[in-house]
Amino acid sequence: MEWSEDDVELVPVSWLKPHEEVKSRNRDKLLDMTQRWGGYTKPLIVDQRTGAILDGHHRFSIAKILDLKCVPAICVDYLHNDSISVGVWPGCGRDQLTKEDVIEMSLSNDLFPPKTSRHTMADNTPPIFISLEELLTLPSLDGS
Repeated sequence: MEWSEDDVELVPVSWLKPHEEVKSRNRDKLLDMTQRWGGYTKPLIVDQRTGAILDGHHRFSIAKILDLKCVPAICVDYLHNDSISVGVWPGCGRDQLTKEDVIEMSLSNDLFPPKTSRHTMADNTPPIFISLEELLTLPSLDGS
């Protein structure tokens, strides 16, 4: 299944749960680019059941800095989606990581170090543009 722009939804920042830290230098570069662009050009990938962030920790941290209320995301059934796998980055200090480890960490008060988990997805995220202005307010539930 190929993801499309229709798969992207706005989710509350307050619902999202990171599982690893970010590199501040990378975050600062992305913050600068996001402000210059005036919006998000790539959605986060998030577990639909728990709000665990699978891809997009730097984009999430930028949302917190900018006090955004929501971010674009593709919500997936992480534990049961065979097109998403998790491994580890070389030199991270771990031999392996399971999807359950990722969910467990996201639900705890701890975080893995930056670049611990390495998610591989069969589908590429679609190109998007959602303005920062739009992300400053929560979308209404009635669609207006």
